[in-house]
Amino acid sequence: MPTSSNSICEYASLDIRLPRRSRKAGFTLIELVVVISVISILLAIAIPIYSRSILSARERALRSELATLRQDIWRYTLDKQKAPQSLDDLSAAGYIKKIPDDPMTREPNWEVVQDEVLISPDQQDPGIIDVHSASNATATDGTAYSTW
Repeated sequence: MPTSSNSICEYASLDIRLPRRSRKAGFTLIELVVVISVISILLAIAIPIYSRSILSARERALRSELATLRQDIWRYTLDKQKAPQSLDDLSAAGYIKKIPDDPMTREPNWEVVQDEVLISPDQQDPGIIDVHSASNATATDGTAYSTW
């Protein structure tokens, strides 16, 4: 242990510093607010576009299902010489595997149109002549899905 006054000065001249945090080690509050704001703006733009694309896909699926069901009703009527009395007749005769779900209601609850009109000259019994969606919602083109 030094006893001279010079040795005390030696200790005093030693630069013992505790490690300090660097200013660049983290993000400031302003930087975080800016990043969160940018993400919020991007989400505000992306979510409506995504929702419209989902609705558009469901509308395309509805149009496809309606075309298929109408074609199967027509084929059943021409093949059997009578119109189907329900969509179950199409399934039982093998024209469709099962009644598809309505893309708008997500259930197999189609609205069928029955009429006394005969589609074919050889047709003996009237029955289903058309099918529509059971949804009461309005499409992107302003028409009701139930009128498609």
